[in-house]
Amino acid sequence: MQKSEFQENHLEKASEMLKAMAHPLRISILDFLKNGDKMTVTQIHEYLGIEQSTTSHHLGILKDKGVLCSKRDGKNTYYYLKNLVLGQIIDCMECCTCEEQ
Repeated sequence: MQKSEFQENHLEKASEMLKAMAHPLRISILDFLKNGDKMTVTQIHEYLGIEQSTTSHHLGILKDKGVLCSKRDGKNTYYYLKNLVLGQIIDCMECCTCEEQ
């Protein structure tokens, strides 16, 4: 049975999203946003303790691949998960990488 073009496009997009998420700093960003919070670049870079330019770079990648959305409000741009279900991926990774106790 051949995959339909729809399935192939869907799988390709899912693969690109997972690749974008597969970076330690990006996982940290997603963990910070997984509860539905909307945060600015400044809030995220201060929380993670990394440079603002680095934070902006990683946010751009996540937004470009459809993991995050952004909304401008005055001078601030707020970033948030495109779909809160993506936070469950972060929860799953936390469970799967925890050492047995």
